[in-house]
Parts: sequence; structure tokens; C-alpha cells
Amino acid sequence: MLGLGKDKTIQEGLYALSIAIVIASVILSFSMIYTGSLLTGKFAGTGDEQQQQQQQQQPQEQPQEQEQVQVSADDDPVKGNANAPVTIIEFSEFQCPFCGRFARDTLPQIKTNYIDTGKVKFIYRDFLVHSTSQKAQEAAECAEEQGKFWEMHDLLYQNQGALDVDSLKGYASQLGLNTATFNSCLDSGKHANEVNKDTTDGRTAGVRGTPTFFINGEKLVGAQPYATFQQAIEKALAG
Repeated sequence: MLGLGKDKTIQEGLYALSIAIVIASVILSFSMIYTGSLLTGKFAGTGDEQQQQQQQQQPQEQPQEQEQVQVSADDDPVKGNANAPVTIIEFSEFQCPFCGRFARDTLPQIKTNYIDTGKVKFIYRDFLVHSTSQKAQEAAECAEEQGKFWEMHDLLYQNQGALDVDSLKGYASQLGLNTATFNSCLDSGKHANEVNKDTTDGRTAGVRGTPTFFINGEKLVGAQPYATFQQAIEKALAG
């Protein structure tokens, strides 16, 4: 009986010891996890803290002044006073929908406020994106021979869905041009090289799409709202 009691006592002691070891292990594990998280937070920081540190370490980029590009007006059509202090050169084509939007919505406002007041001269240069616009570009050049470039310019942008050769000849008649002279000019491809030269000059100046503008040498891309052009023109006038 004494032996059994002794064994029971030993078993109970071992059982208690096992429980104590398990509890101690759990406590130690939680302690290690907690300490690790503190160390991680200390050395790694939160995402926000890391971002703030990187922002503080990285030098802030200073705004760069826009590069001035020397672009020739060539011998292309000019609207406005030749001695105006601001020159806008547009590279464009008649099939481009964004060019049409600019011609119909924005150019009239620029004309009223800046071209007609002698502050801006506006120059149109060809930039061929769609090969199907080739003849339309040539048609405007042929109309220029008879002093009606801008009238043809406006008419083509009003009829961008009909730029086939027959329609182009119809527009010449509508504008009162000498149709025999115009038709001969258009059929012969007389101004094809001029269109290609403008396009090449545009690429050299960094034009990648239409419309692209150079306002006293500063590039402006796309059919921007009038307010954007106004800001750029006022900057050029002030400079």
C-alpha cells in the first residue's frame, strides 16, 4: 500500500510538471512573437512610415521649364499680322477628328481675341497621319494658289466625312475657284511633295500626332480647351 501511494504521488508530480512546462512554453512563444513584432516595427516601420522616410530622403524634383523648339514656318499659309509678337504653328491634317474639334471650337476664339487684335499670327502646316488625307491636304494647297486656303481649310473641317477627290472638287466649285485650274492642280499631285516635306519637318520638331502646336516655340499637344491656349499665349506675350 505504501508503494502504491508513493507511485501515485510521483505520477501526480510528473503530471503537474508537464502542465507547468506546457504553460511556460506557451508564455515563452507569445513573448517571442510580441518581441519580434516590436523589433520589426522598430526596424521596418509601417508602410506609411517607410513612405514618409523615403519622401524625406528623396530630393524633390524641381519643375523644369519647357524646352523651346525652333520650328520653321516654311512658306505655309499665315492667318494674322506677319509682325505679331506671338507665332502659333499648327501641325495638322484634315481627317483628324481632334484637329476638326480645334478648328471648329477653339480657333475661332483665338482668332477673335488674339489674331484679329494683332497679337498672334497663326500658321498651318501639314502633318499626314492618315494616308487617305493626302488629297485633302493637297486640295488646300491648290486652293491657296487662288487665295482661298483658309476658306478651304474651314470647309474641309466642316465636312471631314467627305474628303474624296470628287467632293474636294465640289468644294472648289462651292468656293468659286477656277475649277479647271484647281482640278488640274489636284489631279497632278503638284503639292504632294509639300505635304510630305511638312510632315518630315514636323517629325524633326518632335511631332508625333495631330494636332500639335508650337507657341513661340513651346509645344502644346492635342485639342486643348481654349483656356489652355489662352494661358500659353498670355505667357508668350509676357515673355
